[in-house]
Amino acid sequence: MKTFPYLCTLINLKIMAQKPSIPKGTRDFLPDVMMRRNYIFDTIKTVFKRFGFQPIETPSMENLSTLMGKYGEEGDKLLFRILNSGDFLSSVQQDGQELHSEKIVGKICEKGLRYDLTVPFARFVVQYRDQIAFPFKRYQMQPVWRADRPQKGRYREFYQCDVDIIGSDALLNEAELVQIVDEVFNKLGINVVLKINNRKVLAGIAEYIGKPDALVDITVAIDKLDKIGIEAVNAELAAKGLDDGAIAKLQPILFMTGTAREKMSQLKSLMNGIEVGTKGIEELETLFNYLDVMGLRIEYELDLTLARGLNYYTGAIFEVKAKDVAMGSISGGGRYDNLTGIFGLPNVSGVGISFGADRIYDVLNELNLFPEKNAENTEVIFLNFGKNEELYCLPYLQQLRRQGINAEIYPDAAKIQKQMKYADQRNIPVVVIAGEQEVNDKTFNVKWMKEGRQESVKAEELVRKIS
Repeated sequence: MKTFPYLCTLINLKIMAQKPSIPKGTRDFLPDVMMRRNYIFDTIKTVFKRFGFQPIETPSMENLSTLMGKYGEEGDKLLFRILNSGDFLSSVQQDGQELHSEKIVGKICEKGLRYDLTVPFARFVVQYRDQIAFPFKRYQMQPVWRADRPQKGRYREFYQCDVDIIGSDALLNEAELVQIVDEVFNKLGINVVLKINNRKVLAGIAEYIGKPDALVDITVAIDKLDKIGIEAVNAELAAKGLDDGAIAKLQPILFMTGTAREKMSQLKSLMNGIEVGTKGIEELETLFNYLDVMGLRIEYELDLTLARGLNYYTGAIFEVKAKDVAMGSISGGGRYDNLTGIFGLPNVSGVGISFGADRIYDVLNELNLFPEKNAENTEVIFLNFGKNEELYCLPYLQQLRRQGINAEIYPDAAKIQKQMKYADQRNIPVVVIAGEQEVNDKTFNVKWMKEGRQESVKAEELVRKIS
């Protein structure tokens, strides 16, 4: 009987000894990483505000009824569901039979983590329609969650930075979103290509190959073209019921060559008599007319293989890829004509684009494009020699902060070697030293860390010298 408490002690020790960890596909961010991430957020937010967009936020979790059925069958599988609180099985009739997850999930889960920011935004617009002015231009920068398989550039928790214009079907809105893409990536220094297509054109193609009812299957399959290749895409299309003739008819369209204008000209002859496809080509022509006179710095092209698998897109679709890094899309979006109709507000068109902050971070990091100096980093530190020296330094520390300079004082009168090591680890460029002699002389010794030089400065000159 004496062995039982001993075993309990061993088990407790083992639990205590377990290394702390986080779920796969999520990350912690140390201060240096967080400062770089904030550089991305601040850059994107500055552009959003310049174009007249207003900020909103929505809850991390939504009712499953809000989320389900908006992302297609594959998207719904990636939703993180939240178990009801308390005894979540109490409402399930078991009747002595084996429980199957697909039968009980609706009874034990009523909420889920948001999959994107667009569907919650549509719910938001309907819910607050009397409190916002249309067309409503919003930006939103918050995390989303997808139960995906973690890999390079793909996480289960990641940030999206969205802009949307809702309540207007003018194609000028699409052109403005392209301008935002141009501005953001020019500021970040990333060389990108913007791929453009139109879901109406894809619907017309589905009709052209004789499979108008297979639009979703076609778009889901060709959306994977870059990842799995044409043979695997064709196999998936065949598995979805497309015959060899329809698949063969699709191939030359997917690999059509030429400029955007040349591709649209070829499409026109194919779409003769197909109303939805013709409408899509007209929208593309209007959009490219805008873009061609805007003096954009980014490369943009018509890509007929671009599908974007989300079911709610109805018009123009966009995808941005970095040209110098092997990475999936770092931005994407499109037009959705009736997403609010699902929530009781029909015939309200919207268009938006999302910037993937996490993938943008990976691109900037790989290309070493982050600025060397970060606005959030401490610029000046006062070393601490004791209480009397602290009192001498504090007024000047306050003056630097009021001048907009990030400054701090080491909190303890520790060994100077330890304090200097701290300043070095933090990459603080300016170290201010005031010992007993400096206090008596009303001076400071200022050490410029990068230059490796040190100079004596009169106390009244310190703020001007550092500024």
